[in-house]
Amino acid sequence: MSIDFSLILVLATALCGIVWGLDAWFWRRRRVADEQGMVAKEPVLVEYARSFFPVLLIVLVVRSFLFEPFRIPSSSMVPTLLVGDFIFVNKYVYGLRLPVINQKIWEIGEPSRGDVVVFRLPADPSINYIKRLVGLPGDTVTYRNRRLYINGELVASEPAGRYQGKDQHGALLYHEKLGKVEHDILLMPGQRSLEGTFVVPEGHYFMMGDNRDNSRDSRYAGVGVVPDANIVGKAVRIWMNWAFPKMPRWSRIGHEIK
Repeated sequence: MSIDFSLILVLATALCGIVWGLDAWFWRRRRVADEQGMVAKEPVLVEYARSFFPVLLIVLVVRSFLFEPFRIPSSSMVPTLLVGDFIFVNKYVYGLRLPVINQKIWEIGEPSRGDVVVFRLPADPSINYIKRLVGLPGDTVTYRNRRLYINGELVASEPAGRYQGKDQHGALLYHEKLGKVEHDILLMPGQRSLEGTFVVPEGHYFMMGDNRDNSRDSRYAGVGVVPDANIVGKAVRIWMNWAFPKMPRWSRIGHEIK
């Protein structure tokens, strides 16, 4: 059972605000009257509500409209993101959305080809995925013989030797140029992944992992093309890497995500 932290945060903030407001408008006056002009000690509930409300409100605003932290649990985005990376996701770059109901209330920008995007899994919106945006609305995306084509044009990629990371033995590193974004991908010799041609409907996006042969993405049922309403934000920076019980990788701190 997954926990909807956004809902919990909204309810906690609302509850503290209501208790604090009721005290300021009604209960405090009654305490003054009961003590003949002297203000009685605040009840514990009111004291906690008054203390926690500003903190909860700030966290709610920042997490809902500005930046939200996420942790990378799988290797589907290697070499761009490693297992144990903690990242910041920009929530406002694609427009402001109300928490919980995810209704967009202010258009700011649109996702671009090559962005690393966090989105809610269409088959189960309580689960967050992170992939690279490959196909825009109206695009035809083809993945064949481990080569990527967009609208019939081959996406440029160059071999860059063997991947030197420890967790993807035998993988080959390629440098890919996807639109204006240049980044690295992995291909695994002897391991095949789903190929085919996919048409991206209006209002949807096609996502792929940079670890092309080890990624459950828009090529697969259960993920598929991602509706705009499921977009959470753009991954922008790594602030920590710690795949416990291993030691933290201090060199990952501060890396920009491209």
